[in-house]
Amino acid sequence: MPVISMFYGILIMMYYMDNDKHNHPHIHAEYAEHNAVIAIADGSVLEGELPGAKMKLIQAWMGKFTRMN
Repeated sequence: MPVISMFYGILIMMYYMDNDKHNHPHIHAEYAEHNAVIAIADGSVLEGELPGAKMKLIQAWMGKFTRMN
């Protein structure tokens, strides 16, 4: 999966046509042994989990590049 960003040990990845399982535009985030699928539109976790502090960093990162409602 192509890595589009890397910060504080977090990898952010995205496929262009990855809509078989989740019908929402989303990113994949990995941190250590944790994985999550996160909706681009609102930052909600569609699958998996991440530590709270890392999730806040990802949402702040998303806020720089997307317009979250």
